[in-house]
Amino acid sequence: MSGAPLSQYEPLTLIQLTDSHLYSTPGADLLGMDTCASLRAVVGLVREQQPQVDRILATGDIAQDATEQAYARFLQEVAVLGAPCRWLAGNHDDARLMQRLPDAGALWPAWEDLGNWRLVLLDTSIPGAVPGLLQQDQLERLEQALATAGERHVLVMLHHHPVVIGSDWMEPIGLLNRDDFWTRIDASNQVRAVLWGHVHQEHDSLRGNVRLLASPSTCVQFAAHSHDFATDTLSPGYRWLRLYPDGRIETAVERLPEGLFIADPDATGY
Repeated sequence: MSGAPLSQYEPLTLIQLTDSHLYSTPGADLLGMDTCASLRAVVGLVREQQPQVDRILATGDIAQDATEQAYARFLQEVAVLGAPCRWLAGNHDDARLMQRLPDAGALWPAWEDLGNWRLVLLDTSIPGAVPGLLQQDQLERLEQALATAGERHVLVMLHHHPVVIGSDWMEPIGLLNRDDFWTRIDASNQVRAVLWGHVHQEHDSLRGNVRLLASPSTCVQFAAHSHDFATDTLSPGYRWLRLYPDGRIETAVERLPEGLFIADPDATGY
């Protein structure tokens, strides 16, 4: 629940790196893709394109095998960006382990105030399960974060998608209690955007005045609007966000050149 002074006039630059699926073993692959190599390439792209980064946001599934070594590798890879990292757990992560790691409090605060913005980080992971759920303590965290935000604009982050994205196979593994989530978001006039991972694809829509954003994985991509599990030939990438003091948001997705990292096209799951 920390705060950091920023200019009243300059935008805050955030970089979302999501669903990296790292392993404890270097060179290990997911569906034929070396996930550490693809993350390193995406981080290199960020370095080329973004001269200033204020925060790195890792929105879950940081590790595929949920090991301390995989989390340490992620932090090592993103350290070259020279910005503090904030993360939360996905269904492949071990949230309890993440909260015991060195600097866990700084990596995963309940929320963080930066200039005129409040960033809220929620845990939707269920141990041993793929779908997401906001337990009561997380709903109370969201309520408290919104109630105490003052005049700040709010960006809410979680791993599981809280809306229909048009992929039938992903509907049962999204946020199970999305109505509880939206009841609280809809009651606030300060939430400007909701940002998530999990879906391994780009999404950008509106719910009233709230921007709804999902982003490519730094490794395997899922085909959009698919009935069954299917990978995509789109390249790994990241999302940048510029958060302005007046509440405006500019954002876009950037991807690596085509053909550098392609997942097994015949994969039926992972």
